Amino acid sequence: MQLEPGELEHVLEVWPVARLASLSGQRPQIVPIVFVPIGQAIFSPIDGKPKRTQHLQRIRNVARNETVSLLLDHYDTDWHALWWLRIDGAAAVVDADKLPSSERQRIEAAFRRKYPQYEQMPVFRDPATLIRIAPEGHVAWSARPIAWELLKSIS
Repeated sequence: MQLEPGELEHVLEVWPVARLASLSGQRPQIVPIVFVPIGQAIFSPIDGKPKRTQHLQRIRNVARNETVSLLLDHYDTDWHALWWLRIDGAAAVVDADKLPSSERQRIEAAFRRKYPQYEQMPVFRDPATLIRIAPEGHVAWSARPIAWELLKSIS
């Protein structure tokens, strides 16, 4: 099924986590991410959460191949409540330090609004890096009809 633009925008605004699938050679690599929609793009920072390494595979993958998918989903023991939304798009690695200061501030403010944890943690790790996804299409599924525009974040 396809969501209406307002429904898609709402889900992206309220849902807290997605899985980013990028390509590492012939193998997909999937990692959970935080994200915010701004305009026609979806942004995910390389933030201050602990990381195993500075040289993240997702950054290397996107630098080599822009093709990505995002998966947002809800699992419940009541299988009638299951749903998922996949967004396919083209990604780019963005140096946030090279963005106009007003754009960078807008992005940081969006992350702080959606994720209160960023009041205690930096939105960006040094160097300030983002993945920007330009959605090219989406597909969704739900076990029963749901009002996407009323969907609330999981807490």
